[in-house]
Amino acid sequence: MINMKEIEIYKIYPNKNQPRKNFDEEKIQELADSINKYGLLQPIILKEDSNGEYMIIAGERRFTACKKLGMKKIPAIIKDVSYEEIDKLAIIENLQREDLSPVEEAKAYKRLIEKYNLTQTQLSESVGKSRPYITNSMRLLNLCDKVLDMLDKNEISSGHGKVLLRIDDIEEQERLAKKIVRDKLSVRQLESIVNNMQNKEKKEKNKPVYEKDLFVLQAEDTMRNILGTKVNITKGKKSGKIEIEYYSDEDLEAIINMLLGE
Repeated sequence: MINMKEIEIYKIYPNKNQPRKNFDEEKIQELADSINKYGLLQPIILKEDSNGEYMIIAGERRFTACKKLGMKKIPAIIKDVSYEEIDKLAIIENLQREDLSPVEEAKAYKRLIEKYNLTQTQLSESVGKSRPYITNSMRLLNLCDKVLDMLDKNEISSGHGKVLLRIDDIEEQERLAKKIVRDKLSVRQLESIVNNMQNKEKKEKNKPVYEKDLFVLQAEDTMRNILGTKVNITKGKKSGKIEIEYYSDEDLEAIINMLLGE
């Protein structure tokens, strides 16, 4: 039997372990307008605590919208479930609504595994995702902080993130992430760029190594900062060469314009 009641809003509080941390204010307002016009069509789900107050299991957006409207009470289904089950239900609800960013989703999986000592297989069975999906999701947390922030804001996709994991250098990760946004790169285009970079790196490893003096290192660093790409200066006894890397026609055009002062 479903235990449904009208609960006073002041007795309700959000789940601090809610996986979704960022709520779109515009969408909350749209939901509030809909509730104001048609009423709350789906009750929220709560768990009663020992103090006679209620923690939200599912429906924080609906709760926030009703609060915004100044409602005093809200229809709710009261469930007696464990806190582990609450955490799982919170993730499942957000996944079904596609409300979580890739970073929020990955952090939620990691927290569940660590908090309840679950295997990835056990977690995958609980939330209805495959084990490889869970693994790949959590691997995104190995990206550097600035790239994670861009992923969290949905400026780049999880597909882009998986390709960027192939880049160990943090500065290079950040540069490519900015390039994705600037040039609107698809995942396939990014893969092509990273493949070209890594193929060049393999060739470089096979070249004879020589010690670069401080002047050359400083010159490389200055040119790299100005041009926004890798620069390599090779000195011989009387001559040498400067190699400037580019990864697309747009890169080449931008570099040429900078060199010509245009």
